[in-house]
Amino acid sequence: MDDDTIQFIACIPRLRRYARALVGNRAEADDLVQDTMERGWSRLASWQRDGDMRAWLFSIMHNLYVDQARKARTPTESLDENMPEPSGNASQADLLEVRDMEAALRLLPAEQREILLLVALEEMTYEEIATALQIPVGTVMSRLSRGRERLRALMQGRSVPSPLKVVK
Repeated sequence: MDDDTIQFIACIPRLRRYARALVGNRAEADDLVQDTMERGWSRLASWQRDGDMRAWLFSIMHNLYVDQARKARTPTESLDENMPEPSGNASQADLLEVRDMEAALRLLPAEQREILLLVALEEMTYEEIATALQIPVGTVMSRLSRGRERLRALMQGRSVPSPLKVVK
């Protein structure tokens, strides 16, 4: 195997984790990862060797997800029963807090949820996220700030104003 193939395969676990958090359903997440890998593999020759392959694949996944969301125009399903529970000796309160967090994440607008997941779950830098989502770094920062504030309000049970609507 060449270095590109090894690097390509090494991205799969992170893509799966992000897809599961993004769509919330194991089967749909696996389909999204498979579609991402298929598209990435077919376009591997167009990947710039000096670039970050992980950001490139996340960009492909993001575009596929947005395309699928536009086609479906339905809210994403709640997390399935197969979602792994927190490891260790988690108390009932810990499990309830995780469930509340998952529910609160589902209530966030997709563009805020995506950024929060990429920062918190994938530990990507603002620049990597901007590259992957093809948006300015300032947009990443503002969506992250608004997403954190909305999530904090939801977790504290405060009323949350409806998000701004995009006018086209």
